[in-house]
Amino acid sequence: MRNSPRRTRPGRAQAGPRPGPRAGARAAALCAALLLAGSAAPALAAAPGGTAATGAKSTAASAPGGAAADVARSGRGALVSHRLLYTLDKPRDVAAWLTDAEFDASTVRYGVDAYQLVYRTVDPHGRPTTASGLLVLPRGHEGRLRPVSFTHGTGVHKDDSPSMETGGFLPAPPVTYASAGYAAVAPDYLGMGLGPGPHPWMDVPSETTASLDMLRAARAFVSGAGRTLDREVAVTGFSQGASAALGLARALEAGEDRRFRLGALAPVSGAYDFGGAELPALLAGELEPKSSVLYAAYTLVAFNRLHHLYDSPGEVFQAPYADTIEALYDGTHTGPELMAGTPATLGELLTGPGRELLADPTGPMAAALRTTDDVCDWAPRAPVRLYLARDDEQATVANTAHCRAAFARHGVAAPVVDLGAVDYHGSRHLGSNVRATTAVVRWLDSLR
Repeated sequence: MRNSPRRTRPGRAQAGPRPGPRAGARAAALCAALLLAGSAAPALAAAPGGTAATGAKSTAASAPGGAAADVARSGRGALVSHRLLYTLDKPRDVAAWLTDAEFDASTVRYGVDAYQLVYRTVDPHGRPTTASGLLVLPRGHEGRLRPVSFTHGTGVHKDDSPSMETGGFLPAPPVTYASAGYAAVAPDYLGMGLGPGPHPWMDVPSETTASLDMLRAARAFVSGAGRTLDREVAVTGFSQGASAALGLARALEAGEDRRFRLGALAPVSGAYDFGGAELPALLAGELEPKSSVLYAAYTLVAFNRLHHLYDSPGEVFQAPYADTIEALYDGTHTGPELMAGTPATLGELLTGPGRELLADPTGPMAAALRTTDDVCDWAPRAPVRLYLARDDEQATVANTAHCRAAFARHGVAAPVVDLGAVDYHGSRHLGSNVRATTAVVRWLDSLR
């Protein structure tokens, strides 16, 4: 089962026979928002009309002078390595690539070069680690480049990351932004892509540091190539990445890097009030059942790793899932494995105490949710728009209403853009990312 149509990697078989239209749409709806790609070791495929650096060796990056030297001395944001993943030489090549991914190609103006960066950052406890991400640059664009930070939706396998794919849903938004003339910066997150260890899912502080340090790494890379990034950063993200985008935007607004500042903010279909809106809707059966099972399991497993919610999986998960559920979220398991290894309903997954922990959180769980749920509790000075699609089956639209209200309490008007009926392979949630990508480009262009 795959999150979206994409190129088959060389030497790899498809996940199985394609189901019928109705079953296929439902299967995609279940997996799409989670980006359950069913990936294994990364390989690079040539894009139509372009080239791919198949088998290219990573290039160790010595930090250039100036701004890059500052971050190199502190460690965070320093480049460890970089490699060219693929080139789409002409605008028509990008248009064909985006069309193949089923994204809108109407804003394409440039060819693009796509690079994987590995950089230094910190883990949720502040200890040094590394992470990877995708940097996409427009070809032939003269002058300073305005960066767009795009943070992606949830994934479970390490390859469910922008820098690990050369086509399809994951890298399509960064390619769209770059082809419109922006420098697209897309972190893979901690524990995803080439990052070590498990992914700390929905941990906004570490999503923020990984995103900010990816911006710093991008600045170092373009500086070494004789180009510059503009100070003002447009920040956007989808689903899990919408909360991550708000975390990064708040850090930029607070001046956490004196060489960047927030220029615009456009999150899409986020779970901004994870504890107050998303989890109640999930438990009430208002969202798609199987994806609710996957989200509930991910919440308990990932939060337990950071906040110690339980001593044994059997306290919160029913048999036989208690014996296997944590391993399914270790970053090495694929979408089909998660689908096969989890039940159809929350009633089959959770024990009474497990459900209670999500429904009426206390102690460490309540503290963790306070962090996820305050992402809109501040006052951005830059322009803001919130994007959603009505009847989203994965992220209840109450999240966006709560975010808008939180901004309003700080005197900030945050218009909500309803993207309409935008189903993409059976998923309204996934479709919101496709439709919003071009909408955000047009909005950013209007702000220039």
